[in-house]
Amino acid sequence: MSSVTLDQVHCFIAVAEELHFGRAAERLSMTQPPLSRQIQKLERSVGASLLERDNRRVALTGAGAAFLGEAYRLLNLVESAGDLARRVDAGSSGVARLGFTAVSAISVLGPLLRRLNAKLPDVEVQLSERVTPAQVDGIRRDELDVGLARPPFDTAMLASKVILREPLMAVVPAGHPLASADSPLTPGDFEDQAVIGYHPEQSRYFHELTVRFLANAHPRVEQRVHQVLTAMLLVAAERGVAVAPASASSLGVPGVVFKDLDHSGGDTHVDADPERPVELHAIWSREGVSPVVSRVLEVITDVVA
Repeated sequence: MSSVTLDQVHCFIAVAEELHFGRAAERLSMTQPPLSRQIQKLERSVGASLLERDNRRVALTGAGAAFLGEAYRLLNLVESAGDLARRVDAGSSGVARLGFTAVSAISVLGPLLRRLNAKLPDVEVQLSERVTPAQVDGIRRDELDVGLARPPFDTAMLASKVILREPLMAVVPAGHPLASADSPLTPGDFEDQAVIGYHPEQSRYFHELTVRFLANAHPRVEQRVHQVLTAMLLVAAERGVAVAPASASSLGVPGVVFKDLDHSGGDTHVDADPERPVELHAIWSREGVSPVVSRVLEVITDVVA
C-alpha cells in the first residue's frame, strides 16, 4: 500500500467540493486524466472507494464523506505546522532558557519578562535561578541560552552586554552610629567594624567589590555569605555591616538602613563607573544563537535602552 500524498488530498477535496471532475480540474489548473489518476491512487492507498461516479454525476461515498472531514483537518494541521515553523525560523516562537541571579531579579527580571510577553507572546521563557558560575556552566552545557550574570566570565566563550549599572551602598543596622551619618561613608568609616563579607568563590563578584572598596580600611570580616539577602538579614540581626547593590533596598528588609558610599578613596577596576560600579550583564554563547534567542537579546537591548 502506497502512502497518501498532499497532492492527492488536494485533488480529492477539489472533486468533493465541486462534485465534478471538469470543474475540479479547472480549479486545480490541470487536465482531467491526471486528476482521475490521483483520485485512483488515493483510493488504492486508503483501501476504500471515496467517490461514486458515472457519466452524469459524482457523489461522495460514506467513506468519502468521512475522509473529507479528516482531509480538512490534515490540511489545517499542515498549514498550522508551516506557520509555526515560519515563526520559529523568524524567532517569534519557541523556547528561550534564561538564567538569572537572585539579586538581578530585583530590578531587571520583572520588566524584562513583561516586555518579552508583550513583544514575543509565543516565546516560552524557562527561568533558572543560578549564581554566575552555574550560569556560565549552563550555557557551556547547552542548558541555558542567556544569562543575567555578574562579571568576570570567559569572554572568549561568551558574548555579553551590560544591561544595568547601579551604585554600591552600605547596609547598616538601623541603630548603628553609621546609620545617622550625614555624608557618604568612606572606607575609613569601616575601620575595625564587623563586616558581613561574601564568599570568594560562590559570590566572587560582590566579594571583590567589597574588597576593593575596603582596600585601605581594616574591618573585621567575621562571616562570609553567598547571597545579598542573607547579608542584609544578618545586618538586621546586628551581626555587622555589609555592602550591597542599591536595588537591594527594594527588598524592604526591616531594621536596616542603606547609606551612600564615597568611592573616591576606594580601589576600582579600570572599566568600572566609580559612582555605579555594580554591573549586570546579559551573557550568551559566541558559537551562535537560535533565531528566538536572537529576538530575546533584541528585547533585552530594547529594555536597556
